[in-house]
Amino acid sequence: MPQKNRTVRGVLGGLVGLVGLSAVAGLLVAASVTPVLTMTGLAGTQALTLFDQLPENLNPGTPMEQSTIYATDPDGKTVELASFYEQNRVPVTYEQVSPVLYDAILSSEDKSFYSHGGVNLGATVKALIDNVRGTSSRGASTISQQYVKNVLIQECEQDVDRASETYADDLRKCFEDATNASGNEGIERKLQEMRYAIQVEKDFSKNDILLGYLNIANFGGTVYGIEAASRYYFNTTAAKLTVAQAATLAGIVQNPNTYRIDMPQGTTTNQDGEAVNTAESGYSLTKDRRHYVLGRMLADGKITQAQYDEADASEITPTLNPPTQGCAKAGVNAYFCQYVRSIVLDDEAFGKTPQERADLLRRGGLKIYTSLDYRIQNPATQAMSDIVPANYDNDYFGAAGVSIEVGTGRILSITQNTQFDETTTDDLAKTSLVFAGDQKHGNSGGFQVGSVYKLFTLIDWLEKGHSVNEVLNGRVQTNLKIPVCESPQTANTKEIGNFGGGGGYTASVMDFTRQSLNSGYFAMASKLDICEINKVADRMGVTLANGKKVTEENVPYDVLGPKNISPIAMANAYATVASGGKYCTPRAIDRVVGPDGKDRELPAASCTDGVISPEVAATAAYALRGVMDGGTGRDANPYDGTPLIGKTGTHDRWSTMMIESSTKVATAVWAGRWKGQSDIYQKWAGNYQLNGMRYPLAKAAQAAANAAYGGDDFPRPDDKLTRRVLVDVPNVVGMTMEEAESTLKSKGFGVAVGAAVDSDKPANIVVAQDPQGQTAGGTTITISPSNGQGTTVPAGLVGMSRSDASAALTAAGFTSIAIDNSCNPPTAVVSATDPTPGTATSKSTAVTVTCK
Repeated sequence: MPQKNRTVRGVLGGLVGLVGLSAVAGLLVAASVTPVLTMTGLAGTQALTLFDQLPENLNPGTPMEQSTIYATDPDGKTVELASFYEQNRVPVTYEQVSPVLYDAILSSEDKSFYSHGGVNLGATVKALIDNVRGTSSRGASTISQQYVKNVLIQECEQDVDRASETYADDLRKCFEDATNASGNEGIERKLQEMRYAIQVEKDFSKNDILLGYLNIANFGGTVYGIEAASRYYFNTTAAKLTVAQAATLAGIVQNPNTYRIDMPQGTTTNQDGEAVNTAESGYSLTKDRRHYVLGRMLADGKITQAQYDEADASEITPTLNPPTQGCAKAGVNAYFCQYVRSIVLDDEAFGKTPQERADLLRRGGLKIYTSLDYRIQNPATQAMSDIVPANYDNDYFGAAGVSIEVGTGRILSITQNTQFDETTTDDLAKTSLVFAGDQKHGNSGGFQVGSVYKLFTLIDWLEKGHSVNEVLNGRVQTNLKIPVCESPQTANTKEIGNFGGGGGYTASVMDFTRQSLNSGYFAMASKLDICEINKVADRMGVTLANGKKVTEENVPYDVLGPKNISPIAMANAYATVASGGKYCTPRAIDRVVGPDGKDRELPAASCTDGVISPEVAATAAYALRGVMDGGTGRDANPYDGTPLIGKTGTHDRWSTMMIESSTKVATAVWAGRWKGQSDIYQKWAGNYQLNGMRYPLAKAAQAAANAAYGGDDFPRPDDKLTRRVLVDVPNVVGMTMEEAESTLKSKGFGVAVGAAVDSDKPANIVVAQDPQGQTAGGTTITISPSNGQGTTVPAGLVGMSRSDASAALTAAGFTSIAIDNSCNPPTAVVSATDPTPGTATSKSTAVTVTCK
């Protein structure tokens, strides 16, 4: 059994005491190797001082370690998602290694390990003499020296340029240079090992050196360290190795690429070119080496005869457990993993250059703890699997979902319909693109998000003091003027139309939002400015998927979301509304721990209050609730009692979105073509239309979020921003019908034509309108034209003669005149008329005249 934490102070072949260890050891080594150096042509003072001139300080540092990405399950248990490595190594503590493995290593490699001071002088001098004579190239290294050798190899490998075309050759040279045991260079290497070994034994305990060696040593291929070797070759742990397994691994470490047992066709060839150490031969070379190890263990009393007999008689039967590195190991969580990986490879918190960051991920032994929440991820991935095929029609139909915690920006879930695969393939069911991300984080180009972008028009509308109850003319128009950076541009909203067709209508902003009326939002934009609307999006953290700002290009149709944006950015914008106006940087990493056990700096992230005011946020939420409560988003509402806001989005006929949020979690789902613009409408996959898949996907994810996080009532909307707004109605009486209609529409009113009214005004002249004075903006004004048949009973008829009265009435246009017999006498004058004089009436009205 290895001894408990014994250090080398007082141990250099039993001769070196507590004082002057390095000096005495150096003197003994130098004196011992002087005859050998003389054989190489060095003599006298040269020979005596060469050893002392070699560097003595070696900092073993940390060997290359795999980095691992973790999530936390609902029970609080850490779950590994994926690992990344250049060398498959899993460091263990001293207690995590079976004692029988220590015995196997020490008996076969360095039985005097606990009694020498880092160098076995006798064996080393004999090996040096043999090497100079060319009679042997054996190393005769102690465990301490082998540890030093592996540290030097590791340091060399860490300096190799991974981007170099000679990368593999350079790695091989690191090993060859460190293990060369022939000629003058071999002697100098051996001396340097001895020098470093003595220093290492001063600085570390024996157990630390032994463990360090077992953690750093190569066991064939990319398998490094005893734990990785145990898992790979025998599907067990270093703590559970049997005697036979321990002896096998102790044998492999002596010549890893010859004795490895994962190459059934053989690890090397003999002089005749025949494969040896094959599975068919029972891995004969490895078995011979194991036989030697077991014999040494028996001779040293580390195992009994019975244990020896059983182990030696057993066949070498590997149970290979090849490690899977990269996000493919994460299965349905692979796209979340890939998003996290992209952060590590991009953010300067992990290194100044791309190469530094890549090296850190594959060599740095990071433990990366993510924000993934299985309580949402599992139901969301199940819904994705049940609803959306990985490859519907071989025409790039895809879907993705993301959920973000309101008020923190923590990404809780990322789902996708495709299968994660980083290889180049023509199979459209497989890709490594993270649809929910952008170009920097996920290598995705984003998507045209459609009407979910109307959020920013709504926010700008409220910030300019408008009310959600303001009524506008939301009919389609061919010549609508919309300000773009203070310069009016013409928009043909009739050409764009509305979802499902229809010419639009006059209604409030609440109604426009609930029904996602395009022409209504264009009417709102005509009172705002597109550049200001895009600035709102920019302020709320939205960028184009290619990293550019949404404010770089501004056109009237930006109202409807034609820009390519990531679902994560859009989900986070709605989370900003749900949080009362606080914007938080989206983040997927909660904690990063280095190999030293210390927390590392995280990528920069922050939360900013007041990106939009609480009043605007509350009123926007008030309008957006209508979408989920009977509006266009009703099919995505789980109706579980959790108050929700939301918005639907469609771009043309190939891209759809659904975003919804409680006060705790926001969810965004995209479904459409991730390449090309083929129509997705009127097409079914199983029980779902392609353009309708967004609803059940979002519903499943949000229901899970509601169950896990709950949700509160949204704050009351601001009174001023929900007021009923009255505007002046122009007086158009007396105008032609065409002039009146133009005047009213220019002010945002709708126009309806009423029945013609009797009037003495010419036909086509407006003689009546309703309402007049003030009314809600966008109200329909009814205008009534004259029918040209109006007239008035002449005012001076009384006192006229019969003939004069008749002539006056005829001149006024009356066609039905009744003269009473009382007017027959020549001297009779008019005493009364019916209707009375001065009465306005129609020319067809019968007028009765009486005299006296």
